[in-house]
Amino acid sequence: MKNKPILGIVVPCYNEEDVLPDTAKKLSEKLKQLKSNELISEESRVLFVDDGSKDNTLAILRQLAKEDDHVHYISFSRNFGKEAAMLAGLEAVQGEYIVTLDADGQHPPSLIPQMLEAVASGEYDCAVTRRSRTGDPPVRSFFAKCFYAFMKKITDMDVVDGVGDFRLMNRKYLDALLALPERSRFSKGIYPWIGFKTKCFEYKNIERKAGKTKWSFYKLFLYSLDGIIAFSTKPLVIASVIGVLLFAAAFVIITFIIIRKIGWGDPVSGWASTICIILFCSGIQLFSVGILGQYVAKIYTETKKRPHYLIKEMQ
Repeated sequence: MKNKPILGIVVPCYNEEDVLPDTAKKLSEKLKQLKSNELISEESRVLFVDDGSKDNTLAILRQLAKEDDHVHYISFSRNFGKEAAMLAGLEAVQGEYIVTLDADGQHPPSLIPQMLEAVASGEYDCAVTRRSRTGDPPVRSFFAKCFYAFMKKITDMDVVDGVGDFRLMNRKYLDALLALPERSRFSKGIYPWIGFKTKCFEYKNIERKAGKTKWSFYKLFLYSLDGIIAFSTKPLVIASVIGVLLFAAAFVIITFIIIRKIGWGDPVSGWASTICIILFCSGIQLFSVGILGQYVAKIYTETKKRPHYLIKEMQ
């Protein structure tokens, strides 16, 4: 008789005291249902990763772990970011199949059986979910669509709008994911980069029942900037092309000035346009240096080889 596979669920969380009990209950019930249907092993577990929360998240996880054998947790020494929390969970989780989802209750566990069936069939290595943006603020939706369109152009990778961290993968897919050692991790780019056959499931947007999102517009902007720098060198090419174009424009202007000087003399005029040109060129130079600086900063981070996270406590 073939042994039933172990399913591991990884849930990163940061200041999620308002939603954790409900999320843990739903995941535990889903595991019990899958076990009763003999689809997964009794050893299947939920692993929460506390990313240095400042509220009662850790205390709640301790209590949940005492009351429910399905629940285990890892707690960081401080906040290292969601990418680090996700990585810690993926490195620690056991099982032939692994699920990642958020703790905020916006990822429906009801999709897990369908995702498991797709991957367990052997036809797919990963099952992902794509949410509709119904209910999102119009401005946020607009910028999100622009970002994904820009990422497709600049990275030549299929980064799909609405596909997030709610996914189920087999061990082969996870091993490939963990083989990438970079410190500046951008999962939305790493997933399509490693390839493998993937099936997508659509679901409607689910609003938070409690708590607040940790992703401000500014944090999303910095995260998208990390993704662009991590998966494309085209910004450096763009800066170089702008430099060449400005050099050509400067050459044309200098030629015009020389011809005007020879033909019509040099009356004192045009100081405003001169200042504008100087400011414009200086701005372009600073912009280009800034792009270069971002890449140098990433190189600096990689060479230090510091750990992605530090664990304070685990159960």
